[in-house]
Amino acid sequence: MRKIAIGIVFSLVFLSSCMNEHVTISDLRCEYLKSPVNIDEQNPRFTWTFQSDRGSFVQKAHKLDMAVSKQALNENVLFWTSGKISGNTNRVEYTGEKNLESNTKYYWRISSWNNNDNIFVSAVDSFETAMMHTSDWVAQWITDRNDKSFGPAPMFRKTFDVEKEIKSAKLYISAAAYYVLYVNGEAPNDIKLDPGYTHYDKRNLYSTIDITESLRKGRNVITTVLGNGFFNADAPVATWDFEKAQWRDRAKMIMEIHVGYIDGTSLIIPTDDTWKTSIGPHIYNNIYSGETYDARKEIPNWNNLQFDDSKWNYAILTSVPSPLLVSQTMQPMRVTKEIPAVSMQSFGDTIYVFDMGINLTGVCNIKLSGKEGTKVTLTHGELLKDNGRLEMRNLDIYYKSIKDIEFQTDTYYMKGEGEESFTPEFTYHGFRYVEVKSDAPITLKQDDLSALYIHTDLEKVGHFSCSNELLNKIWEATNRSYVNNIHSIPTDCPQREKNGWTADGHVAIDLALLNYDGIKFYEKWMDDFIDNQRPEGNISGIIPSSGWGYDDWIGPVWDAALFIIPDALERYYGDTRAIHKVYDTCRNYLDYLKNREDENGTVTYGIGDWVYYDTQTPTDYTTSCFYYWDNLLMARFAEITGNSSEPYRKKAGNLKIFINEKYFNHQTGIYANGSQTAQAVALAFGIVPEKYEREVAENLNKAIIENDYHLDFGVLGSKYVPRMLSKYGYAETAYMMATRETAPSWGNWIKLGFTTLPETWVLSPDFRDASINHVFLGDISAWMVNTLAGINYDAENRGFEKIIIKPDYVEDLSWVKGGYKSVKGLIKSEWRREGDKIKLSVTIPVNTRATVYTDRVIEIGGGCHEFIFNH
Repeated sequence: MRKIAIGIVFSLVFLSSCMNEHVTISDLRCEYLKSPVNIDEQNPRFTWTFQSDRGSFVQKAHKLDMAVSKQALNENVLFWTSGKISGNTNRVEYTGEKNLESNTKYYWRISSWNNNDNIFVSAVDSFETAMMHTSDWVAQWITDRNDKSFGPAPMFRKTFDVEKEIKSAKLYISAAAYYVLYVNGEAPNDIKLDPGYTHYDKRNLYSTIDITESLRKGRNVITTVLGNGFFNADAPVATWDFEKAQWRDRAKMIMEIHVGYIDGTSLIIPTDDTWKTSIGPHIYNNIYSGETYDARKEIPNWNNLQFDDSKWNYAILTSVPSPLLVSQTMQPMRVTKEIPAVSMQSFGDTIYVFDMGINLTGVCNIKLSGKEGTKVTLTHGELLKDNGRLEMRNLDIYYKSIKDIEFQTDTYYMKGEGEESFTPEFTYHGFRYVEVKSDAPITLKQDDLSALYIHTDLEKVGHFSCSNELLNKIWEATNRSYVNNIHSIPTDCPQREKNGWTADGHVAIDLALLNYDGIKFYEKWMDDFIDNQRPEGNISGIIPSSGWGYDDWIGPVWDAALFIIPDALERYYGDTRAIHKVYDTCRNYLDYLKNREDENGTVTYGIGDWVYYDTQTPTDYTTSCFYYWDNLLMARFAEITGNSSEPYRKKAGNLKIFINEKYFNHQTGIYANGSQTAQAVALAFGIVPEKYEREVAENLNKAIIENDYHLDFGVLGSKYVPRMLSKYGYAETAYMMATRETAPSWGNWIKLGFTTLPETWVLSPDFRDASINHVFLGDISAWMVNTLAGINYDAENRGFEKIIIKPDYVEDLSWVKGGYKSVKGLIKSEWRREGDKIKLSVTIPVNTRATVYTDRVIEIGGGCHEFIFNH
């Protein structure tokens, strides 16, 4: 009787708590951005999350209302409403019949109903459109009269009058390649190296900047300086043919300022041939070599209103670089932190070497004094020689030198007027050490130089830590390597190449999305894939590309990024837009491969398990496996987009049969040559017949153990070996491999003092291909979150609609903490040993479900949960 009574009381309390539950609709976003002002998408997406004091809330239905003013929204005078939509999704897309208008602010809010039909209403949020169509632009592209090979950067000025009280002011700007902007002598934001890199002959990006606070009633002045970037590579300083790019031209820009007055009227100031232009101290800039700045050529107050520009030339109208001018909605590059030097060593009074303590990307700010005309160079590198001087042989192996232009070197000519400072504007470097040299004596102190950390400013959404400090350092080094390689595209390395190598992108996609909110970044990169494809259907190994990299030696394993990355965006965000956008590109690519098939109906060319340690997995095997995987993913893409999946499923089935007939030994459970990578790839892609899975996994486990728990693979194995070991019950083996401190291992890199991940397991003494800032061997950090913390999406309920919490409670660890801010909200998994028990604490976002694995399987809803069990 007592148990029954307690149950009745509990039920009443629970019912009361549900009825009184406080629910807040939060984190409202349009196009995954907070209150954006730069939307040019006719069907923007809206997302939100929930906060609840109890976590039991489940959304039954939702509705989005949109209006052109707050008042209209409150009075229910709507521009559009989604209507009441059943389901617990937290995403809705604008599907109204009316087109969104350019340069317009829209207000929106979400209403949500729970299972008791209680309604919860969000606060009002807003988004603003930019230029909805390229044809909306009034402005024209301008440049100066100099040739593309002319070194000094063009500078531009425009004065104009604002005659009335300002309500709002937006500035829309694109440049090929980069701009530095001043409004009335001040930079209106902290953006760097803007806009993002594209195939400049196919698509250009523009940025939207709110300059309401920068303008004033009366006379105003706008000024810019333009840089070359990848648009105007001056000379063959690297091997990727950018100096031959079809888009190459003199730096150019387009800008349009829209001023809205309080009385409802407006003013537009466009770029045209009334703008003034000149050159100044930026006498040379190159994305690979660096920047040369002559302070003696500075023009005092040139960006201020009082400056007399009557002797400047008029700008000229120039050709439009591409047919598409698209709003840049991915996050821009910024200086995310300033890092002081941790030490300095002088070699007389003309050579100084600074250590920044970590490997990073960006430029330096230096303070110095000296006589007029003194030449000072800042060379950036990752290693030191035994004598303490900078070692550049691991980086400049592809560099084709130019007179007076050195690799990763910025040059400053002093004006000789007291303390001076220099910060490059149009380049970035990958470095830990900076060697400063001068052609006349100067005196420098340790605090005279600092590093400005520059990368695409993605929001951090993941964290991991555990009781093993070596793993923590590997995780930190991986994350640092990742941000060092996001500069409007994901790159392989930030110094020697700066290229968007496709395999580097797809093997790193899980560690990327588990740690950073990257959907806009990768959707932009997929646009680059679309622009990159040739009419015959092939794509290049680096994207964007000047025309380099379409050769067969790269091949399908690299090209698989075209399929893997859109699939990953759906897995993490539940969003299929990228799949819809690239579908035709994927279809054309598979048609291209079909024309390249051999007599077995497969393709075998290209590279495979790149930078393997000792055992090379046959590339014909890995290429065939990835061709299978492409078709399997394409079948899913076809279903999502309403196309027939049957041809792709049939092709995948035939390839699976072929791979198992040609490469699988049914008696031994060995694929290809039995390498760690060969076993893992077959398991990861579902190629192994079900009855052989355990045997194939056991052979993989044996291969690691018999190699003294050392890895023996390259980039593909680094992605799939730890994951497959854990999936089939060998997490302890994966952990032993991950924590080895002797080479080859991730731990050995940390033991050697590296703060980012090298390009190869063991550095070549001849410094061939030996960058110390690659991310493509770093999926081990995603493995930490997925396996040790146990945070995973449910493959059948993508976008973390359903969450899997399944940690492997590795014996050597006493505690693990992991967290991920998903599109549904914050997920946390933390466990700790307490005697012979484990205490697992889990946070699940409101309005989601989770399956938790302890000593049993438990289904839970949103909120905070704690489990204590024997282990």
